[in-house]
Amino acid sequence: MHSYATLRNIHEYTIFEYNGQVIRFMTSPRLEKYTKVVEWDHGYIVVMARYQNVGEVEEYIDLIPILEHLYYDVDAFLEPIKEMRIDYES
Repeated sequence: MHSYATLRNIHEYTIFEYNGQVIRFMTSPRLEKYTKVVEWDHGYIVVMARYQNVGEVEEYIDLIPILEHLYYDVDAFLEPIKEMRIDYES
């Protein structure tokens, strides 16, 4: 089991992946790609993202409500994640 999770997007979906669990959620269709993780804080992610016609901006993703909606044990799921990485190779 890795101590990091990965983030990427495919078209209008953001994909968060950790330990074989893949969580997809809608994002803007204008999102081209995530470029850099600025901060990971137990489910709260600050990333740089490049958008069509806008350029690169800071973006905020709060995974906790998404995980709760999917009936995850949020603390148990997030506890082992120590780092976030952008990964378009997956």
